[in-house]
Amino acid sequence: MAQKKKVTVTVVSQKQIAAQVYDLWLETELTEDAHAGQFVAVYPHNAATLLPRPISICEVDRDRGRMRLVYRVAGKGTAEFSAYRMGDTLDVLGVLGNGFPLEKAAGKKVFLMGGGIGIPPMLQLAKELEAEKHILLGYRDQDLFLQEDMGQYGQVYIATEDGSVGVQGNVMDIISVNELQADVIMACGPMPMLRAIKQYAAGQKIEAYISLEERMACGVGACLGCVCTTSRIDHHSHVNNARICTDGPVFEAGDVEI
Repeated sequence: MAQKKKVTVTVVSQKQIAAQVYDLWLETELTEDAHAGQFVAVYPHNAATLLPRPISICEVDRDRGRMRLVYRVAGKGTAEFSAYRMGDTLDVLGVLGNGFPLEKAAGKKVFLMGGGIGIPPMLQLAKELEAEKHILLGYRDQDLFLQEDMGQYGQVYIATEDGSVGVQGNVMDIISVNELQADVIMACGPMPMLRAIKQYAAGQKIEAYISLEERMACGVGACLGCVCTTSRIDHHSHVNNARICTDGPVFEAGDVEI
């Protein structure tokens, strides 16, 4: 894995694409080592905001040296980010995390499952993964951000909580309504969704790889706010714990207690 580094990046463009959701393109050398499921830590300019904000990598354009971050405004740090415009500069630490294990799904039938702000990292995964892909996306309502982008790389199925588009319910309802099957699942989304996926994968006896990034705080292992219990003993602490930001954020679903 490439050594992470703190770099100054330049804003290429930014626009709002849904309620409180922003689409930010950055020019940066970090694209050389970035892969699906990894993330970067973005530093606010406000000195009172101590910790960087971890944001998953949505898309990478290596030819142009550009990285796309799609994030939701959730506090002061991300609110500051939403005001950035073309030409602004900011500091970013990357590339962080382990990413999705593409080799586990190559040539197989795969569910790519994203819910809410867990949808953005699934775009680069859809681009990189050479497999038969069913892309299952869960939204609150008809604000279907990134749907068209996803459609370039596989069959897209939609679920909305309010039933305004696609199946009413969540991504698990998509599977049952459409009678879909897969050999492997790769997913990112809210914890209730990931718990349901873990249970489903265990029942179907298929592999599932889930990103637990919802639990991260600092993104660099400093705050210990993202520790989760695992089935494996950590060779440093000798306990069944892992830090999502440094040991993950992607885990085999059967290896973590969620």
